[in-house]
Amino acid sequence: MGALDEGAFDRALSEDADEALSLLTDLTGATDEKLRAQARRLAARILLDVGRQGPARRGGSSRRTTAPADQVEGDLDLDASIEPLLLARATGRPPALDELRVSTWSRPDTALCFVIDRSGSMSGAQLATAAIGAAACAWRAGVDHSVIAFNHKALVLKAQGEQRSPEAVTDDILRVRGFGPTDLALALRTARAQLDRSHAARRIVVLLSDARPTAGTDPVPIAASLDDLCILAPAADPDDAAALARAAGARWAPVTGPAHLPAALRSLLDP
Repeated sequence: MGALDEGAFDRALSEDADEALSLLTDLTGATDEKLRAQARRLAARILLDVGRQGPARRGGSSRRTTAPADQVEGDLDLDASIEPLLLARATGRPPALDELRVSTWSRPDTALCFVIDRSGSMSGAQLATAAIGAAACAWRAGVDHSVIAFNHKALVLKAQGEQRSPEAVTDDILRVRGFGPTDLALALRTARAQLDRSHAARRIVVLLSDARPTAGTDPVPIAASLDDLCILAPAADPDDAAALARAAGARWAPVTGPAHLPAALRSLLDP
């Protein structure tokens, strides 16, 4: 009791990643205090490492850039436009807009809201999948992502634009326990409210759920109104997720286990 052999865990991870990640996540709720603390430290590192796949946000929510004046609005960039301005002065003709450069703020590429269904039981595998999904969204979108856990209520674990470490969010997810009915419409409304805070060019809700509502209103209208919806559904029970995707014009992918989530997410975000 009170000891976790990290070498043995590394071997188990290489042999069956899904089983090892599920076991590790189960241990974060162990009754033995020392074992629980050790498991949480190891889980925070391992789950974040697994989630950090695919392109990463380089940092910053927006940046100053220049573009042709006939394509965007902005302030005239004198340094970048000096040659056409001098030529126009020498020839007595006004410069063409496509010859001038303006300075403007570019928008970040993508904002994500990761929505975790906690209405049913939350086993080690489900917690690991949820934590890896949150880590993957943080890796891709930086601060411009949010994380919501829901059943008949919606709990914002990280708000859009909030400076909160992925480790802290992972620890919160590992403490989540599943119960209650599924108000999917409420979850999607909460996600839309979070993404409304973002100025990103793409604003995507990533829903981790079987998409089977048992409470609240019909989720199809709110799902169809979102800028972009991607559903990650359990491979063993995907029918309702597929039906919601068809009805709302969304995309969906099956998830066979925690280690598979990054690949499933890439298939939706980087088709």
